[in-house]
Amino acid sequence: MRKLGPMLALAAALVSGIGAQIAYAQLTQDPRVADLVRAGELRVGLGLGVPTQAIKDPKTGELRGVALELARVLANRIGVRLVTVEYPRPGAVLEGLRTNAWDVSFLGLDPQRAAEVDFSHVILQSEITYLVASGSSIRSSTDADRTGIRIAVPRGDQSDLILSHTLKRAQLVRTESHAEAIELLRTGKVDAKASPGYVLATEAPSVPGARLLADGFAQHPFAAIVPKGRAARLAYVNEFVEEAKASGLVMRILDSLGLQLIRVAPAQK
Repeated sequence: MRKLGPMLALAAALVSGIGAQIAYAQLTQDPRVADLVRAGELRVGLGLGVPTQAIKDPKTGELRGVALELARVLANRIGVRLVTVEYPRPGAVLEGLRTNAWDVSFLGLDPQRAAEVDFSHVILQSEITYLVASGSSIRSSTDADRTGIRIAVPRGDQSDLILSHTLKRAQLVRTESHAEAIELLRTGKVDAKASPGYVLATEAPSVPGARLLADGFAQHPFAAIVPKGRAARLAYVNEFVEEAKASGLVMRILDSLGLQLIRVAPAQK
């Protein structure tokens, strides 16, 4: 594994919020990303609405999120300009494959998605669970699969992919964004929202009396993705991911964003 000391020093500055003031690093000579160097930019797909990807401030338009911070460091490691390509929800980033809209993105690892993209080593781990309305009789994840129960999920997100195959009685209500899904819960139009726990923990204060279930119904491994057929780029990204975990960069990003119910994944070879 290459030594990435300069990258880590830059990363500390980026997480401190002064990335815009830092000049791009020297262009890498690594042949695995020669196409990105020739293009002069790294296009990163970001699915908005969750803190592991990016959340946009409605007043300022500022983006904050784990994927965004990692993308900044990765672009500087290569020595190119970062270009963000925004989508209304994480699952929607796959729509960009049809038009070759991005070079790297980030998603929850799922076998269905692996048919379309290649995943890097796992960066983060968490559990998918439910946020339920005040006074709900749902006490555990298994309680949620009952006739008459309506569960909001952002369309194409990992919670949607999993529950589409596992629910027997409850009804899924698919939305175009996380914001729309939580609004359905807040207004009593659904009984629960399914998402990774760290997402629900940030949304719970907007739903008075809402309760986050203690048990999850699935694991949520989070990783970088590249389009199929980009083995060299994937190898470069894997090297970056492992150094970012080992150096403490990923943990510092989590701390800077105040994220809960999520952890850095173990090292992989």
